[in-house]
Amino acid sequence: MKLPKFLIADNSDFPDDLYVVHTEFPRFILNVEEEEVEWFDELEGEEEEITNEVNHLIQQAFDFCDDEIDKYEEEEE
Repeated sequence: MKLPKFLIADNSDFPDDLYVVHTEFPRFILNVEEEEVEWFDELEGEEEEITNEVNHLIQQAFDFCDDEIDKYEEEEE
């Protein structure tokens, strides 16, 4: 099965939170509301390289979330 790179998730136990799941390496869940990240994979390499990659992936996750919300709001209009 081919999975999308990012998925939107929510949970009724945390009704105020919205999550983005990154399904590729390095896998993580971003809590959009709290701006917290839970990593499932260990990152290895030089610190500067890891920091740049992490920042880029997290920004992509926020951008994905914004795009999905915009699409949802457009459908409701």
